[in-house]
Amino acid sequence: MRNKLSQNIYMIKKSLLASVFLFAFTLASVAQLPSVPLKSLNGKAIDSSKLAKNGKPVIISFFATWCKPCMRELRAIAEVYPDWQDETGVNMYIVSIDEAQNANKVKPLVDAESWEYDVLLDEKQEFFNSLGLQSVPHVLVLDGNGKIVYNHSGYTDGSESEIIKAVRKCSSKK
Repeated sequence: MRNKLSQNIYMIKKSLLASVFLFAFTLASVAQLPSVPLKSLNGKAIDSSKLAKNGKPVIISFFATWCKPCMRELRAIAEVYPDWQDETGVNMYIVSIDEAQNANKVKPLVDAESWEYDVLLDEKQEFFNSLGLQSVPHVLVLDGNGKIVYNHSGYTDGSESEIIKAVRKCSSKK
């Protein structure tokens, strides 16, 4: 019985390690953004591959209206975002992964918070899934050429300082 338990634990560890490598490989293999249709809040179609082609860094934050850590992160960034824009020229897109039946909650939330972010809807989670992401909040930073240079899942108070470090690093390479 003990030997069987040891074998099961070994297999679980092996599977977990393989999953971590697969996730890392998936994100690394998607160094550029995939082409997936998104919608703006006013219904305009947006191609995800075109989000980072202006020579300036871009932050993409995936969120959901029901996600409390997402709200804390977006509120924390909102306090410093105008300064980040002035300093680096960064543009930020927040991408809601709320399903279609909940997408009507996104605009009232954004309006109530007075967020100045560009807001996109990924109602079928195609963009989110094409990047191999698993949970929200999830932040990507792209350099001016659209290459993913930073990715982070989850939020703890103060972690926005890591985001701006990544933005500064790629904006100083000009």
